[in-house]
Amino acid sequence: MAKTNSSTQAAAGPDWGRCMIYGAYGYTGELTVRECVDRGITPVLGGRSEAKLVPLAERSKMPYRVVGLDDPAALDAALEDIDVVLHCAGPFSRTSKPMVDACLRTGTHYLDITGELAVFEACATRDAEAKAAAVMVMPGTGFDVVPTDCMAAYLKGRLPAATSLELAFRGGAGMSHGTATTTVENLSKPTLVRRNGQLQEVRNGKLSRRVDFGRGPKDTMAIPWGDVSTAWHSTRIPNITVYTQMTKGARRAVLASSYVGGLFATKPVQSFLKSRVKARPAGPSDEQRAGAKSHIWGRVEDGSGGAAEARLTIPEGYTLTVLASLEIAKRALSGDAPAGFQTPSSAYGANLVLEVSGSEFVDV
Repeated sequence: MAKTNSSTQAAAGPDWGRCMIYGAYGYTGELTVRECVDRGITPVLGGRSEAKLVPLAERSKMPYRVVGLDDPAALDAALEDIDVVLHCAGPFSRTSKPMVDACLRTGTHYLDITGELAVFEACATRDAEAKAAAVMVMPGTGFDVVPTDCMAAYLKGRLPAATSLELAFRGGAGMSHGTATTTVENLSKPTLVRRNGQLQEVRNGKLSRRVDFGRGPKDTMAIPWGDVSTAWHSTRIPNITVYTQMTKGARRAVLASSYVGGLFATKPVQSFLKSRVKARPAGPSDEQRAGAKSHIWGRVEDGSGGAAEARLTIPEGYTLTVLASLEIAKRALSGDAPAGFQTPSSAYGANLVLEVSGSEFVDV
């Protein structure tokens, strides 16, 4: 059973000492810790590497717990007095399950910043367990998938009979090591869409669309973004495709993967590409993030001539991830944490993204 006392927490405000940021020394984790320092809040920091965790905890003057995901007993002990975990240690295809397992055993609400479609689908299968444990399981509390999930819910509100949903996004200031590593691991996998309520594979590069994010049409390509899962759970719209604007080089790589995907999956190629990732900066600099914006576009149709279209402007992706994740953690710590598998909009509505300063919906 979840440990949070809703009435007490709501009256007293969130007790950040009962929140753990796990993977706190990763790129996004450390950005989140820095935001906590700026706000004067002190969550518990967690991670498996003492050498990385202790210096961060000392700099930020926050408590810490060194614990790995491969030791269930130690992980349970670390979560014993924790109400909410914000899990920032990817790749989540490997790290999500052991943390979800521990949260269900200890009655701890689970949040993470994944964008991996398979992780959303896996977490959705834990809905009954989470409800029985009075625990909220919400993957995707950042750029993946708060703004796009809120866009899906916003458009569903405008056209309740919608049967198809298209989403697209662009912008940002680059990728962290974790995001780039996940991208490399997924190069050999096909694009996924949702058709008639079911996930369906399509050849990489097959689906493209011209999208106007507000400054004229841009070329976009379909990708297996998390909303192919989450938007279905949020809206029950049966046909969903997600696109992104790509550089020419990225488009060539995606098209190539449809013909030589097996090559991208081989150990030598994976090792080479991951070495290139490690050679890059850990993620966008503060200056790059401060000067960037991201843009979301969405359109729904009902099959009978009805349609609705909108745009959403938001801060740069990693900045939004930090701010949205802390907003959701604050709500959960205060007792607002619906039990079961949740998406950002299923728990908190389409306007959740508007809690992040600089976010705005515009109807088209």
